[in-house]
Amino acid sequence: MPTRIIAKTPPRLDADLIARFAAVPVAVVVDLLEGRTQVDPAIRPLRRIAGGPTLLGSAVTAVCDPRDYGAVHHAIAVAQAGDVVVIDAGGRSDVAMIGDLLSTAARRKGIVGLVADGAVRDTGILGGWGDFAVFTRHVTARGPASKDGGTVDAPATIGGAKIHPRDLILGDDDGVVVIPRDAAEGLIAKAEERAQAEIGWEKRLSAGETTLAVFGVPDAVGG
Repeated sequence: MPTRIIAKTPPRLDADLIARFAAVPVAVVVDLLEGRTQVDPAIRPLRRIAGGPTLLGSAVTAVCDPRDYGAVHHAIAVAQAGDVVVIDAGGRSDVAMIGDLLSTAARRKGIVGLVADGAVRDTGILGGWGDFAVFTRHVTARGPASKDGGTVDAPATIGGAKIHPRDLILGDDDGVVVIPRDAAEGLIAKAEERAQAEIGWEKRLSAGETTLAVFGVPDAVGG
């Protein structure tokens, strides 16, 4: 069955709203959403971000059939600059859904990175790019067997997290979280407030206050 592209998808969120999430750690969003949209922590970045640009952008999903990467090709064609390609390969480790050549094509379009619940390859190259972040569950040298299946821009499940087209993807060294498109505007002010609060807590700790005082930990009792 030929690769299907779902034509009717929500519009991307306002670019200024998306950009505001760049200053928010994944951990803050995960806590605010009570872990409901956290991607399985086994899906890890190939390279440490360590203060560099986070992975942030609107999701274009590629739901792959077993050992088929047709949807990945078409997702790259559909995606725009600033988007994140999200590959739902069912967590399989048998074949890589993307490597150097497809990632280079995506990078040239301005796609900012990818998240693969499956496998990737050519990691020596992919892991060296500072402007294209790759998060993956597995690494394998074996390539796919076909390229004519799957679906683009269908709802997907990535590391146990439900994701819909144009939801936001936020990733850093702690992992990946899905920010539902409809929740993003209501979440950003709370996320910014929490991120600023953490900066304040760090200053107080640096000044010598105890964690008990800074975090308002209740008094302990004697045993």
